[in-house]
Amino acid sequence: MSTFRELLIWQKSMLFVSEIYQLTNFFPKDENFSLTSQIRRSAISIPSNIAEGYGRDGNKDYLKFLNISISSLYEIQTQIEIAYNLKYINEIQFNKTYENSREIERMLSAFIRKIKERN
Repeated sequence: MSTFRELLIWQKSMLFVSEIYQLTNFFPKDENFSLTSQIRRSAISIPSNIAEGYGRDGNKDYLKFLNISISSLYEIQTQIEIAYNLKYINEIQFNKTYENSREIERMLSAFIRKIKERN
């Protein structure tokens, strides 16, 4: 692979960022500097760390950044549940977003295992 843009996990996480932005557009305005901002930053962190790790020298550094990505994904899973509990999103939105995050989580976990096996 010649660039991180060819990684399916990066492509899916980029789409997920767009989904998160669209979802949070309808949060109350008084959440702009709290939950909305936190969810968006967590979403952006996923593909950003995949890309940054790709550019690092060696699998150890790459794993560090992939683990940051998966941690950010866990943050989002928690944050969208908070948004659901606060009734900022409905059950359909929650389930769709959560399932998309789980797909990325499975892909990231498999990718991390694959890189660990290389060592």
